[in-house]
Parts: sequence; C-alpha cells; structure tokens
Amino acid sequence: MSTSAPITQDVLTIPRKETGSGKINLVGLTRDALRQALIDAGTPEKQAKMRAGQIWQWIYQWGVRDFAEMTNLAKAYRADLAEKFELRIPEVVSKLVSEDGTRKYLVRIAGGHEVEVVYIPEEGRGTLCVSSQVGCTLTCSFCHTGTQKLVRNLTAAEIVGQVMMARDDLDEWPEKGAPKDETRLLSNIVLMGMGEPLYNFENVRDAMKIVMDGEGIALGRRRITLSTSGVVPEIHRTAQEIGCLLAVSFHATTDETRDVLVPINRKWNIEKLLEALREYPKATNSERITFEYVMLKDVNDSDEDARRLVKLLDGIPAKVNLIPFNEWPGAPYKRSSNNRIRAFATILMQAGYASPIRTPRGEDIMAACGQLKSATERARKSRAQIEAEARL
Repeated sequence: MSTSAPITQDVLTIPRKETGSGKINLVGLTRDALRQALIDAGTPEKQAKMRAGQIWQWIYQWGVRDFAEMTNLAKAYRADLAEKFELRIPEVVSKLVSEDGTRKYLVRIAGGHEVEVVYIPEEGRGTLCVSSQVGCTLTCSFCHTGTQKLVRNLTAAEIVGQVMMARDDLDEWPEKGAPKDETRLLSNIVLMGMGEPLYNFENVRDAMKIVMDGEGIALGRRRITLSTSGVVPEIHRTAQEIGCLLAVSFHATTDETRDVLVPINRKWNIEKLLEALREYPKATNSERITFEYVMLKDVNDSDEDARRLVKLLDGIPAKVNLIPFNEWPGAPYKRSSNNRIRAFATILMQAGYASPIRTPRGEDIMAACGQLKSATERARKSRAQIEAEARL
C-alpha cells in the first residue's frame, strides 16, 4: 500500500510511484510537499516556491493534467516535469445516472481497488459524497457499505482526485483567464461515502486543505462536512486541523441500541461522544453539529427515543437529519413509516431543533445513504452471503 505525503513536523515524505510509470504523482501533495518534490527533482530552491504555485494553479484551478499545457512555464522545464512526474486521478469505471439526476461513479484506484462516489444535484448547487477508505471497519448493522471489509485507506491523491474526477464529468473547470464565476455545480463536499474519515485522518486532512485552498478548487470550509461514527480522539483535531463542519452518525439514544447499530459505541459510548462534541471548538449556532439519525422501524423511532434525543442534545448547537432507511438486499431492518418519522420530527422541532427529513436520492441506482458498496465486491458475493453477513 502506498501513502500520500502528510507533513509530520518538519519532515516531508514524497510518495514514490503508485503505478509502473516510476513517476511521482503530484496530485494530493501539500504545497510544501510539492515544493520539496520539485527541489528533489532539480528545480533550484530559490525558484521552487514560485514554480510550485504555478503548477498548483494549473492542477487545481484550471484542471490541467498535461504539463505541456502549462504555458507560463518554459518549454524545457515542462518536458523535464513530464519525465519525472505525473498528474493522475482515479479512473472512472462506470457511471450510473438516477431518475432524479443523482450520479454514482465507480472509480478504480491503485492496486485495482474500486470505490464509489456520488454526486447529488440540487437547484443552484450540488453535493459530492466522497469516500475515504476502500471498505469500512465499522460494520454498522444498517449500512450496506459496512458489509464490505476494510481493504485500505485512500491516499490524499485518491480523495481529492474524486473531486477532480467529478469536476471533469460536470465540465466545471474554468478556462484560464475567464472571469471568476461563483456559480458551482459542485458546491459542497460531504465525507460520507465509503469508510470512516477519522480513521484516515492525515490523508483526509491533506485532501481537504487542497480543496479549500483559495488558489485551487477553492471551496470554503463551511462547504465541507465530515461525517464520523464517533472516533472521539480525533474530533477535536478535526476542528483544529481541518476546520470543516461536523456530522455524527448517531442513530440511537441508548448505549444498548447504539452498540448494535454503531459498534464503535462499545469503545466510545454516547456519554464520551457527547462530551467531545460539547467541546468541539467550531460548534456554534451558526455552525451547528449535524446529528444523522437513520429511521428504523420499531428499533429507534419511538416517541420515547425522540424525547431522549432532545435531552442528550442539551447544550450542543445541533440539528438532526432524519434519514429514512434505505433498504438493500438482505438488510435486517425496515424503514419507519412516514407518519412515524413525522411524529419523531415534530417532537424535535417543538424542542427547538431543526429536524429535516432527508429525501432519499439515487435509490434506483443504490446511491442513497448507506447503500454504497463497490460493484466488484458485490459481484463476488451471492445474495445469501450478503444476508448472512448482515445478520452477524
């Protein structure tokens, strides 16, 4: 497994080849790591910062993948770059488009592994659901992705590469020199795809810093939401080193139920999780923490659950996203009725908590929340195997 190049204090690690090309992939490097890579390849140190800035803009502001097109660099220097480096992002294997316009991409990364990425269009904007791992370690019992075992973490290049791939497909890279246009088809990012982002913290952090950089993709931190199932030690670090909005896969109001639905609760229970959230530095009324709550019939959807949730959220600037359960083959749960979900939402709203009911998107292409699972993994398993795993 190859890793990207986070900065550890003053030490920079430049990733070696990830393919048979023998070239270093510049995508996913931090600014400092990109500068160091150029120096190591022969760029004079006095020029390296400027050259890194120029290359950075070509890659992330204009979406250029061919060094020959970087016309503000000398022709000989461009040729030298092409000999030593590459600009590689995940390869699109397939794309499915839902009746509601949702796009689900199956993309291939180094080692032949595949992950899924989802783009959800909305009026005047669009959200990209990005994956951080191949598979997942958490085995949440309601989640289809959780039935696929963890293979490896994605590199920073593979994470930011999903954003670049989607911008390619949406034809959203601006022409060099064109007036700045704030209208974005891809306006928001949610780290809610395959995997637990906080179990791959450094690569997620580096990728999001690239996305937020004002001379590149330039999405503000409040347009990025990281969803965690509750990796308590990394929550404060998320605020300090990324600064994005936070969402929590909560889904239950008692440890007994959450231990089953979200097994990480056995390590960091509801009390420990809420304590960390109350101390989250970015948690204000303008930057509320989102509590994701999947509605499961006769499991976590009673009026008593709603009232307990109100008490648990006391003191936390919060909103609750109620998610109708998206069923998948062999799922051990059923979706709560619309009437039950509305009754649950009413109790939360009366207590002063915004509680929108999420409209399922992309269900016809298995792109809805909790349904992601790579096609190659599904192909290896029969329906009976999937159902057996879901019951474990």
